[in-house]
Amino acid sequence: MVRPSDTPFLPSLTQRNQLDKLVGLAMLIIATTVFLYYTTWTLLMPFVDSDHPLHAYFPPRVWAIRIPVILILIGSAVVGSFLSVVMIRSNRKKAAKAKAVEKGKKKS
Repeated sequence: MVRPSDTPFLPSLTQRNQLDKLVGLAMLIIATTVFLYYTTWTLLMPFVDSDHPLHAYFPPRVWAIRIPVILILIGSAVVGSFLSVVMIRSNRKKAAKAKAVEKGKKKS
């Protein structure tokens, strides 16, 4: 049996834990940044004068609705496609198993 500490190519358990923590921290920072940007854009910018230079850092307000709707549609399509593929494969396996059982009964 090959242990991760025996091979130079596989990281040790503590290295993997540190990498997992770094990836988690990066994801947390990205999610927080996106949340703060979107919240500022949708909740605070309507109260700022339209000729203020701060508006240059944000897209038009119409996209505040379009972007989440597009992301929800894409996410729903991905989840629906995944579930469809899983159900089709499961049905094929059940059909193959039933066919094998049927052949076994005919031979007896």
